[in-house]
Amino acid sequence: MFGNIYSGKRVLVTGHTGFKGSWLVLWLKKLGAEVAGYALPPPTTPSHYDLLSPDINSVNGCILDPEKMDRVFIDFSPEIVFHLAAQPLVRLSYTQPKETFETNVIGTVNVLDACRRCSSVRAIVNITSDKCYENREWVWGYRENDAMGGYDPYSASKGCAELVASSYRNSFFNPSEYGRKHHTLLASCRAGNVIGGGDWAADRLIPDIMKAAAQGKAADIRNQHAVRPWQHVLEPLSGYLQLGQKLLEGKPEFSGPWNFGPDDAEVIAVHEVVERMKLAWPDVNYSVPGNLEQPHEAGLLKLDCSKAATFLKWHGAWDSATIFARTANWYREFYENNAILSEEDIELYIKAAEGQHLEWTK
Repeated sequence: MFGNIYSGKRVLVTGHTGFKGSWLVLWLKKLGAEVAGYALPPPTTPSHYDLLSPDINSVNGCILDPEKMDRVFIDFSPEIVFHLAAQPLVRLSYTQPKETFETNVIGTVNVLDACRRCSSVRAIVNITSDKCYENREWVWGYRENDAMGGYDPYSASKGCAELVASSYRNSFFNPSEYGRKHHTLLASCRAGNVIGGGDWAADRLIPDIMKAAAQGKAADIRNQHAVRPWQHVLEPLSGYLQLGQKLLEGKPEFSGPWNFGPDDAEVIAVHEVVERMKLAWPDVNYSVPGNLEQPHEAGLLKLDCSKAATFLKWHGAWDSATIFARTANWYREFYENNAILSEEDIELYIKAAEGQHLEWTK
């Protein structure tokens, strides 16, 4: 897979103890990479990272501590960096706006600056969010050249992080100067609402309804008519890894911003998500509280992934039925049988991708 590019490569993942980061670390280990992680301790109990307990060089630290992070770069000498460390929650950003901007903006500056000073780094994959776009609530998907923006502090911080990445790419990692003035390529990735087993973050739809189901309760849901591009965590990760492959192969045309999102069939409303999860785990129930005051969140948000489909030949391997069934089954097996299905999910995902002859499986 991925041209066998990751076998023996030194890969640094920031935010490796988080939900998406822990899945990425697991996949990288299966690809034969030598992995180091730099992040705060796992943000939840339980945590997917702790359950996996991967055999990697894990360093607890904050991306707002550049001196400690520099030490990791010096000691590990990574060849590729996946930057996922962030404050990832919209609602928390309303109560901690300053911390959100510091982590997501200045933290990104610190990571990219560490990469700039580290001679071993050949590729950087910077992960932001679909919420980085100026959301105009229109029915078509946002393209990579649409304006950055953000209503809430989280979304605005991700728009800012994209501007930081663009500035560093133009100023220090310019693709037109690759091979002459520098040897590092930088890409930035924007993905939709990611779901899958092992997410226990607060105020997120899937963790909330899964925890409630395990306790025999109905989950309170908000914004039931909000529409999001739902995808399993392995879908964008395959895109990140494929993009990293192209950068490591020294192809400057793959530098720049990229969207990784689902087909329109997976762009559905919140209440439909809950109903689909209930098909896989009948214990799932929900209620909609009346007169619930809450901060603003986007109502409609879609991505146009034509660029990834055209130039990377990337698209997801699982349909919506599989995405929701595998996610619900992961939690059901965890709560009822204390089983961890993450490696099984990766194997099933790879098999589905191979069956469709996706580019990255070659």
